[in-house]
Amino acid sequence: MNTNSNAGRLTIFLSGFLFGLGLVISGMSNPAKVVGFLDLAGSWDPSLILVMGGGLLVTVPAFHLVLKNPRPLFEEKFFLPTAKAVDSKLLAGAVLFGLGWGIAGFCPGPAIVALVSLNSTVLMFFAALIAGMLLHHVILE
Repeated sequence: MNTNSNAGRLTIFLSGFLFGLGLVISGMSNPAKVVGFLDLAGSWDPSLILVMGGGLLVTVPAFHLVLKNPRPLFEEKFFLPTAKAVDSKLLAGAVLFGLGWGIAGFCPGPAIVALVSLNSTVLMFFAALIAGMLLHHVILE
């Protein structure tokens, strides 16, 4: 996004704020809520399906409408994924993401939102997240 314009900066801020607010309102920044969804054998909490479904109800039609435009509002072109192959890097990343989500109850978005709590568990997860990103950069790039 062209962050040189005030409109671009405001759009970035509002998008992040809306995302974080949605995570907090839905309870998805609470790892116990996420672990409850993943606990199929125990007291399963299906509310995460409703959150994901609500997100899809907004996102799918919005993508359809937005991609009809020749270009985004604040960029010269759309930046869409081009890779189509399911390879070992994709599968390994999905497995690691799922394991981390299942063990900690966080994925990156909610972890960033939960940082404001200064909870030691959140801080440890975030440190591990950064370490994993750095390790990926050193090993695979």
